[in-house]
Amino acid sequence: MVQETQVIPADAVARTWVENAPSPWQPYLRLARLDRPIGTWLLFWPCVFGLAIGAAAQHRGLFSSSRDWLLLLLFGIGAIAMRGAGCTYNDIVDRKVDARVARTRGRPIPSGAVKVKQAWMFAAAQCAIGLIILLCLNGFSIALGFLSLVFVALYPFMKRITWWPQAWLGLTFNWGALLGYAALTGRMSAIDLVLYIGSVFWTLGYDTIYALQDVEDDALAGVKSTARLFGSHARTWVLLFYAMAFAFMAAAAAYAFDSCFAVLLLIPSAAHFIWQARRLEFSKPESNLRLFQTNRDVGGIIAAALLAGSWIL
Repeated sequence: MVQETQVIPADAVARTWVENAPSPWQPYLRLARLDRPIGTWLLFWPCVFGLAIGAAAQHRGLFSSSRDWLLLLLFGIGAIAMRGAGCTYNDIVDRKVDARVARTRGRPIPSGAVKVKQAWMFAAAQCAIGLIILLCLNGFSIALGFLSLVFVALYPFMKRITWWPQAWLGLTFNWGALLGYAALTGRMSAIDLVLYIGSVFWTLGYDTIYALQDVEDDALAGVKSTARLFGSHARTWVLLFYAMAFAFMAAAAAYAFDSCFAVLLLIPSAAHFIWQARRLEFSKPESNLRLFQTNRDVGGIIAAALLAGSWIL
């Protein structure tokens, strides 16, 4: 009897808990990117940013209410479910492109480990979890959450029609900044929009770094990206995006906490941004992947700064 050999994607992360899961589950866990939690963190942190600014709008510190802890848990679960649903949907749409790219042709759908119909069912199940989470929020947040689906649905097609798919990803991935604020206040505000814009610039920076891995394969597949657009000038653009991210986030914090000292709390994130830009090398994909992954830490630094601001300013 011939034993089936499971196809392991070239971009799979080695030595994760997914390798110890039952074999039939592994393709689905990889489809949801549960072996790579960096995307979940990048989806989750903006939710915390929004919660911190929302608490400031209520003139209190974040987590001074038991509901804050509940919202943090809900957003954490929601980030896992919706990141997985988004990745599954993206892989369904991109299955033919992924099959032509060396790094992605071993992913569950192009490799045949998961059929398209099965992938749609898996995406629906993850969306159902996200819907349950969303229905736990207030009415305004529910409407806002449904609006985000427009951005999610269109994202996979952006790389085919614009050189700026990273900008669309920024609009999509940072929706939690608006949702976190709305979950506490039941509305939106100019301050929260400024925070959201800053977060979008943050994504423009880190996803340009991420896209540098695939410049050659993307060119062959006809996929557009800011990494291809900027080429050897990517470092300058990433630094510009990070500078804009810091400026908008600092402005949002200063107004939310009614203190210019809020800007000082964000200085460590600015230092990290500069460090990333200095280390970026156009021709070193593995190094750039590690730089991209450090943005999990940047998100934590920004969240800590805003959390501190909600308490001490």
